[in-house]
Amino acid sequence: MELEPGGGSSPRLLTWGEIESRTGRGDSKQERWLVIERKVYDISQFYKRHPGGARVISHYAGQDATDPFTAFHLNKSLVRKYMKTLLIGELAPDQPNFEPSKNKLLLEDFRELRATVEKMGLLNPSHLFFFLHLIHILLLDVAAWLTIWYFGSSLVPFLFSALLLGTVQAQAGWLQHDFGHLSVFSNSRWNHWVHKFVIGHLKGAPASWWNHLHFQHHAKPNCFRKDPDVNMHPLFFALGKTLSVELGVKKKKYMPYNHQHKYFFIIGPPALVPLYFQWYIFYFVVQRKQWVDLAWMLTFYIRIYLTYLPLLGVKGLLGLFLLLRFIESNWFVWVTQMNHIPMNIDYDKNVDWFTGQLQATCNVHQSLFNDWFSGHLNFQIEHHLFPTMPRHNYWKVAPLVKSMCAKHGIDYQSKPLLAAFADIVYSLKDSGELWLDAYLHK
Repeated sequence: MELEPGGGSSPRLLTWGEIESRTGRGDSKQERWLVIERKVYDISQFYKRHPGGARVISHYAGQDATDPFTAFHLNKSLVRKYMKTLLIGELAPDQPNFEPSKNKLLLEDFRELRATVEKMGLLNPSHLFFFLHLIHILLLDVAAWLTIWYFGSSLVPFLFSALLLGTVQAQAGWLQHDFGHLSVFSNSRWNHWVHKFVIGHLKGAPASWWNHLHFQHHAKPNCFRKDPDVNMHPLFFALGKTLSVELGVKKKKYMPYNHQHKYFFIIGPPALVPLYFQWYIFYFVVQRKQWVDLAWMLTFYIRIYLTYLPLLGVKGLLGLFLLLRFIESNWFVWVTQMNHIPMNIDYDKNVDWFTGQLQATCNVHQSLFNDWFSGHLNFQIEHHLFPTMPRHNYWKVAPLVKSMCAKHGIDYQSKPLLAAFADIVYSLKDSGELWLDAYLHK
């Protein structure tokens, strides 16, 4: 902690105005400060070494990061020990606990809700639940191979095996998501180890790539320039009211966005994984020298090669692989986008954690099928509010979240599965029309 000019050991007292100017925006050499529990930390150099990623912590520069800090970290006392070297002061006594622009009562209620969740044990995982989920994935994987081994490589068993393998990829995707969010074990290291196995060996993708993108998404969902899920879209899609109009006013026409609700069915769900992710993940690990992740990925491809090549030959193996990626891609895109694309998409307005997550996410009604099909991401609101919560507890906290939304007049959206899918298309159509109107008339 910095000393006062007179040489005393009193903490340096700071105002929100001073903190809000230290965003580092536009210049990597500028100072970056943030607040956690009224303590002020200088992350100007540390952000580059942040284990969760440089961009995740930088997204909160100049802001209060108390709630995301609480949401993302399991062993907070350990993390606080490392944070001591970054401490430069604290908020002056006359400064409010929260940024002046934020709703004090809402923030206090959410932190009380968080304390209730912890007391109820809703952050404690059922290891049996996740073990059984892993077993069902492995059984489906074995069944896919046995189908071709026993029935041969004719069309019907070939397609059935591809469907099983596509299901394995989708379900392994939801399971790696659990480990990536530290939702299965109380020890972060154990979560990281098993995460590499599930995403690397069962899916052939790098854990570091998922961490890099997904934590940013959770930190600032649906925020341009901060959520990579939104940033990757403008070349092909104009999302939300703000960006659509902005692209139109600037006369940007990378694509005919007024038709995006149509070509989404061609370059969206069917193509994302096989035509983009499949090559980009290798580029990512090589560029960033993530050799451990690359080794895990190669075990997946070697296993597929050794087990299916003798049964199908080279052409059959390539056909099976492309088909399972096609199935996985459709499954992944529809499920992950149904909760976000129809919601508010804008630049970061520095709203509080609760409001930001509710504005950017919606739910899909609970059912046994919806829970399994989406990996419990039909409870997207609860997942975003409590990202380390094991998914089998989302339904337990949902009534508490609904009650808090009702108290503060915040819209809690939940809809049928097919309606959620349709809303993706409707929202693309609406934003495409906004783009066209701005492009032609502004």
